Amino acid sequence: MTSFDHIYDQPDPRAYFRALGPLEYQAPHHGQNIFRRALTACGQTVRPAEPVTVLDICCSYGINAALINHEVTLDDLYSHYTSPQATELTTAELIEWDRSYYAARRRPDAARVLGLDMAANAISYARAVGLLDEGFAENLETAPPSPPLRRAAQHTRLITITGGTTFLSPRTFQRLLACVHAPVWVAALVLRTTSYTSIAACLAAHGLVTEKATTHTFLQRRFTDAVEQQYAVQAVTAGGEDPYGKETDGYFHTALHLSRPFEDVRAFPLTDLMPSR
Repeated sequence: MTSFDHIYDQPDPRAYFRALGPLEYQAPHHGQNIFRRALTACGQTVRPAEPVTVLDICCSYGINAALINHEVTLDDLYSHYTSPQATELTTAELIEWDRSYYAARRRPDAARVLGLDMAANAISYARAVGLLDEGFAENLETAPPSPPLRRAAQHTRLITITGGTTFLSPRTFQRLLACVHAPVWVAALVLRTTSYTSIAACLAAHGLVTEKATTHTFLQRRFTDAVEQQYAVQAVTAGGEDPYGKETDGYFHTALHLSRPFEDVRAFPLTDLMPSR
């Protein structure tokens, strides 16, 4: 896969949107639709006066938090961050502008969102503009969570991820779930080039049943070149999936994996939580 490491830890997200816009990157758009439905369902066991806590893994600049908690779309964010006005601002000026931008669009039912990412600059930006209630620049693949992360994650009800499972092992999830005190849901959009089997097994050890949506997949982004497409087609085929009409048409696709306690699986069927096509 093409590396985009250079855009993930800038002082602000303008390079991120400039680079990924032409590739039609859209995973957070699909996450917005899915995560809001999941929040409504799993939040029914939380006291009405208590916002649901979401922990977003690989949160980068807080984009999933922006889409969950604000009346904006991913297309709105592409337009916002690639606009002539945004281009002319310093990072400090952009942060001030963004504070007002998001505050004016905040939903009354906003969740409490924690962000986890290795990228310290991205975490700092997301906190500065008010997208994350708390953010942690930590790598749980290589070290256990810090005491502040352990405390913050205790009341998590929904763990989300729209990118990054390719680079994660069960270690990250094991260390997070050891912090959580209440039953938790895990909603992940996983590239079809990647196996989720070992992570699902880790979640099962914590009493979570993983369901994979089979009715349809979700576009992630366009391939950068023919080499990347060939890799994706071969990887999907090797994993026992059919790339025809998906990866063969020029795009990475993801599948939704939703993990929950068994009683929640029965109470909230996966088909009811899937967005309309």
